Amino acid sequence: MERVLIVGCPGAGKSTMARQLAEQLNLPLVHLDALFWLPDWKEREKDEFDALVLEELRKPQWIIDGNFGRTLSTRLQYCDTVIYLDFSSFACLRGVLKRVITTHGKVRLDMGAGCPERFDWAFLKYVRNFNKTTREKMLSRIAAADPSVTRIILRNRRQVTKLLKTIRECQ
Repeated sequence: MERVLIVGCPGAGKSTMARQLAEQLNLPLVHLDALFWLPDWKEREKDEFDALVLEELRKPQWIIDGNFGRTLSTRLQYCDTVIYLDFSSFACLRGVLKRVITTHGKVRLDMGAGCPERFDWAFLKYVRNFNKTTREKMLSRIAAADPSVTRIILRNRRQVTKLLKTIRECQ
């Protein structure tokens, strides 16, 4: 594991897992949200974002967390491992609400500078519908990746904890 993608529904814990895995494997960590969002929740231009992502992908080692479906196929070309957090909509909504409550008004480490955590009904609706609208597309792209890419699908937080423990014990 030297180039790892972590994807899945918002609120599943991608960034948390990415931080823990990066620490265990001593790999650089890249949060796509931090590359995408400019202060005051302004979106970075697509070409600029794509260039930043490609710059990271060309590095020899990394863990990258985040969805951004438009760039997933490209990211899959560079990774050796993809971890998909395939959690229920309820678990993800609970994760988002917990995050909003505990970090409201603060800028998280995995977010762009100047983008404080906020409550957003449209985002909650996106999370609620993610498994209906986006899940199959992501799984199809993951399935279409090069056969040499290791695919790991985790269905709940217990499985995440178990994988991290297994990796830690193998170090």
